[in-house]
Amino acid sequence: MKAALPPAAQGKPIEVWFQDEARVGQQGTITRVWARRGSRPRAPRDRRHTWAWLFGAACPARGVGAALVLPEVNAEATGLHLAEIGRRVASGAHAVVLCDGAGWHQQGGRLVVPDNLTLLPLPPYAPELNAMENVWEYLRGNRLSHKVWDAYDAILDACCDAWNSLAEEPQRLTSITNRSWAKAVIE
Repeated sequence: MKAALPPAAQGKPIEVWFQDEARVGQQGTITRVWARRGSRPRAPRDRRHTWAWLFGAACPARGVGAALVLPEVNAEATGLHLAEIGRRVASGAHAVVLCDGAGWHQQGGRLVVPDNLTLLPLPPYAPELNAMENVWEYLRGNRLSHKVWDAYDAILDACCDAWNSLAEEPQRLTSITNRSWAKAVIE
C-alpha cells in the first residue's frame, strides 16, 4: 500500500475505504425466507426494467460511509462519488480506496480523483475481496428485497432509505466491512 501513495500523502494518517456500485431496480431481488418445508412461498416480482445505481463506500476503521444514488454508472458518476468520499475522509488524512477493476474506475480520461484519495484496484475476478459486496448482500437481504416499486422515484427513495438506515448503525457497517488484511500499515 505504501508504494501506491503519492508523495503528498507521506506523514498523514491513512484511511482504508472500500468502494463499489450496485444496481437496484424493478426486477427486484429474491432472497431466502422462512417457510414450511415443501411449500413454495409467494414473492412479488416485476417485469419492468427501470433501475438506479447505488454507489457506496465505507471506512471500517471509522464506521463511516459515503453514498450516492445516480441514474447511470460511468466515469463522471464515479468522479461524483469519489468527491463525496473525499469529503468524508477525516481532516488532514489521506484515503486509499480499494475498488474493483471496472472501466469507469480507471484513472486518466474523464475520471477525476480528489487529492486526498488514492485508488488501489483489487485483483480481477475476486469480488470476495471487496467488502462492499457484503454491504450489498446485507441491504438486499434486509431492506431491498421482495419489493415492487411503481416508479423511478420510489427506487431512489428505497435506496436512500436503505443506505441511511445502515449509515445510522456504524457498528454494523464496521462489522460488515472490516477485513483484517486491509489495515493502513505505514512505517
